Amino acid sequence: MKAAYTRPFLTAAFIILLDQIIKIWVRKHMTLGEEIHFLGDRGMLHYTENNGMAFGMELGGEFGKLALTLFRIVAVFGIGYALVHLIKHKYHRGLIMMVALILAGALGNIIDSTFYGLIYNYAGIFHGRVVDMFYFPLLQGHFPDWFPIWKGEEFIFFRPVFNLADAAISIGVIMILINQKRYFKHETPEVSYPNSEMVEE
Repeated sequence: MKAAYTRPFLTAAFIILLDQIIKIWVRKHMTLGEEIHFLGDRGMLHYTENNGMAFGMELGGEFGKLALTLFRIVAVFGIGYALVHLIKHKYHRGLIMMVALILAGALGNIIDSTFYGLIYNYAGIFHGRVVDMFYFPLLQGHFPDWFPIWKGEEFIFFRPVFNLADAAISIGVIMILINQKRYFKHETPEVSYPNSEMVEE
């Protein structure tokens, strides 16, 4: 049973540690907006910070920022409780590991939004900015003139800039959705009837 607890939480701890190492390196060695290309124009480190949710989405204003950080903290407690529950009740190992990934991703971004403002002297507690850096604009072009709403506008796939914590959350959620039938499979118990033991002679 110890291994059942240890493996998911060690995995989560490793992801959190690696996420923070990457973020600290980016803050120390890059300036905001700077890019380091490793796949030409299709893959790069692009240093940016955001006040909000995963993949650069934001919830406006100081109150929105505080509310989001506090919500994240409450959510992490809920995810941690769910993870322990899944382990105790011997749910599918794949599901347990995916929930561990989601927990790691949530905690990774909470560290930024809770403490980075204090550590780097630009804001108070709970008002830090999340560091993002991975950018993969795999396809770029313009919508044709006949295309509704966005005609002629530039499109980029994949546009969001993200971090390892965001990736962990996304992988966890996507894998749970893809494998939900396997992860949540229940065995149908055999039904016994009062006369089931009677055998005709």
